[in-house]
Amino acid sequence: MTRSIRHCPAAPFPVRPPLVALVLGAVAAMASVPVSAQPAGEPFPSRPMRFVIPFAPGGPVDVVARLIAPRITEQAGQPVLGDNRPGAGGNIAAGMVAKAAPDGHTVLFTSSSIVVNPTLFERPGYDIFRDLVPVTRATAATIVFVTHPQLPAKTLKEFIALVRAHPRKYAYGSPSTGTTGHLSCELLNLRAKLDLEHVPYNGAAPLTTALMGNQVAIGCPGLPTVLAQIRSGQLRALASTLPQRAAAIPDVPTMIESGFPGFSTDVMTGVFVPAGTPAVTVDRLQREIARILTAPEVREKIIAQGFEVVANSPREFAKQVREEVELYGRIVRDAKIKPD
Repeated sequence: MTRSIRHCPAAPFPVRPPLVALVLGAVAAMASVPVSAQPAGEPFPSRPMRFVIPFAPGGPVDVVARLIAPRITEQAGQPVLGDNRPGAGGNIAAGMVAKAAPDGHTVLFTSSSIVVNPTLFERPGYDIFRDLVPVTRATAATIVFVTHPQLPAKTLKEFIALVRAHPRKYAYGSPSTGTTGHLSCELLNLRAKLDLEHVPYNGAAPLTTALMGNQVAIGCPGLPTVLAQIRSGQLRALASTLPQRAAAIPDVPTMIESGFPGFSTDVMTGVFVPAGTPAVTVDRLQREIARILTAPEVREKIIAQGFEVVANSPREFAKQVREEVELYGRIVRDAKIKPD
C-alpha cells in the first residue's frame, strides 16, 4: 500500500508564558537525549516530553492529548511537545515510539487503530505485544449508527427491516477502511446478515458531510464528530456501541439494548510507551494522566465533546488490548478486509 505522507513536525502544546523559553529549546533538547533507560532515582519527567500522535492536528486523539499536555507541564515543570506523525493508519507513529528510548519521555497517544492494525496489516512495522507497553486507556468514545432524518427508519430494528426488504440497495459509510467505525458497521452486517456495501471516506468529516447529504444510508462515526449534528437534528442516531448509554446522548439505546448481545466497540485514546520502560515510570505516567482526566474541569470538557473518561490501570488496559486485538482480528478475517 502506498500513501502520501506529510510530516507535521514536532510542535509545543499550549503552555504557560514562563515556560515559552523552555519550549523554544525543546526540539534541540529532545535531539540530544541519549538512547538509554531512565536512570535509577532520577525524577520523572526530567526533560522535555514528546507526545507522538498518529493523526493530523484537530482530530479526537489530538484533542485529548492537548488537554493533558499543558497540565503535565504545570505539574512537572517540563514542556511537552506535540509530534503529529500521520500516515499508514497509525503505523508510522507507533513504529517510532517502539524504537524510542524506554524512559517514559516519548509517549504514543493513539486510537483504536493500534488494536486493529496487527491483523489488518501484514507488516505493521512493530509488534504491539513485544515493542510497546500499555499505560492507560485515557478515554473512550462510542461509535454511533447514524442516518439522515429522511430515511424511513427511526430505530435500528426498522433500519434492518428496510435493508432486508430492499436487497443490494443500501450502503454504509465509514471514516476509512480499517477504522473501528468501519469494523462496527461490518459487524452489524455480519450479525444481522445484511448486504450493505461499504463506502470508505477519507476521515470522519467527509463521512459526516455525506451522511448529511443523504449520500449513504447509514454511517458509523465516533460520537465526537457527529454530536452537534445529532443534537441539532441534522442526523438521527439509531444506536451506540458502548455497553452503557453515552452520557452525551442518553436517549440513544445501545447495540446491546437493540438486540445484539455482546456488541461493544468504541474509539479509544490509548497511551503507550516503548517496551523496557520501568514499571515505576509507567505507573507514574498513568497516575498523572488519570489525575488530570478526572479533574472536574477536564472531565466536563471531555464529556461535552462526546468522550467518556476511562483512565484505567496499565494491567486493565493491557487486558483490553489483547481482547480487542482478538475481536477486531476476527472481524477483519471474517469480512476479508484489506487495507486501501
